[in-house]
Amino acid sequence: MKRIKWIFIFLITLGTALYWISLTEVERTLTPWALRKSVLYYTGIMSFFAMTVGVILAMRLRLIENWIGGLDKHYRLHKWLGITAALFAFAHWLSKKYNWLVELGVYERGDFATPKGTIDFFQHPNFFKPVESLAKDLGEWALYLLLILAVLALWKKFPYRYFFKTHRILAIIYLILAFHTLALFGKIDWLSPIGLFVAALLIAGVPAACISLFKKIGSHHRTSGVISQLKFHEDGKVTEVEVTLTSPWEGHKEGQFAFVTFDAKEGHHPFTLSSSWKNDAKLTFLIKQLGDYTRTLNHTLKVGDAVTIEGPYGKFDFSSESGPQVWIAGGIGITPFLSRLEALATEQGPQSPSIALFYSARTSDYALIKLVQQLTRQAGIPLHLSISGENPPLTAEIIRAAISNINDCTVWFCGSTGFGEAIKQGLCKEGLASRRFHQELFEMR
Repeated sequence: MKRIKWIFIFLITLGTALYWISLTEVERTLTPWALRKSVLYYTGIMSFFAMTVGVILAMRLRLIENWIGGLDKHYRLHKWLGITAALFAFAHWLSKKYNWLVELGVYERGDFATPKGTIDFFQHPNFFKPVESLAKDLGEWALYLLLILAVLALWKKFPYRYFFKTHRILAIIYLILAFHTLALFGKIDWLSPIGLFVAALLIAGVPAACISLFKKIGSHHRTSGVISQLKFHEDGKVTEVEVTLTSPWEGHKEGQFAFVTFDAKEGHHPFTLSSSWKNDAKLTFLIKQLGDYTRTLNHTLKVGDAVTIEGPYGKFDFSSESGPQVWIAGGIGITPFLSRLEALATEQGPQSPSIALFYSARTSDYALIKLVQQLTRQAGIPLHLSISGENPPLTAEIIRAAISNINDCTVWFCGSTGFGEAIKQGLCKEGLASRRFHQELFEMR
């Protein structure tokens, strides 16, 4: 999380600094006319900047994913930028509708008039003058749509399938705002630092939005298959889906996930790969009934159904670490560990590093508990099982008491965000370095 926080701060600072150094001395004054115009352009540019980075992140580029530290964190940054873009857009709209300041008596209408004889960077020739009015109108309506979609994206009860479809509309909104920016930015010097920066944003963002609009995101990482086996675990409300691939798959590491499309109308959903890759064209997903869509899968899926899979994604790669490890799983958060357990259970020879698994489960997770017990036994990994209603809740104190050298271990957590934060705070409070705690961020929206 620290990395994406610093990336976010850097992006906001970069945009602000480039805008500030592009202003002439007269634009840096606090007179109403200069301040209002500076705020108008600053908020508009920052909103477009945040949207552009968000559109580029939506491409799911492996290079960016690796740099940020995983697609889960990649999507968290995407979410922050979406909120930032909406807030800057709203501020841009407010600065445009400055009449409310006059009506409140804060300023006189004449205060916003540009003084005679003043030549500033708002006076540069604009070759898009004929379409200025159209660009303003389209930009305003696009802004309203952007704010509506931002609210819908944050509303957790809004169904994912509709969220997925409305999110695609953002590509159209972005292209409209790109036209709005291009047509109206001519009032600022394109050869200033902020002008060159906005030009770079347009060059990078417009193609990315077009790729999104024509549904080409991730097309190079898609494979097809059919459902070869289905099993529903009634006790834990988990649907086990085995897919036999019918086109090439690049392989995956334990702990990664993929976007799976069972129904084109529904769109893709992210599911953890719970099987290790054995080069046998088989993938397994354990899907917990957590929402409206996942509750229907055991009724709607059939053996032989076509499936599209995009991936693999994710940097929850505990197999790459050396030294002792502690794995902590909450509920269905056990799935990324299952693939590694499966691989370790079949490996020959000495196994390294040493591993301890803590699994917090419900009594209804009987099938998963039985599978975990079997795999840990075969892999020779100690299992610390905490079943709600039968054992005390799993805490950092319990983990620390069981693992005396916890501060020398790397800790891998997958489960609910609140549970993970509580465990992390408890362990770090007693000396575990935060960089040693790796957490999968469940929320992808």
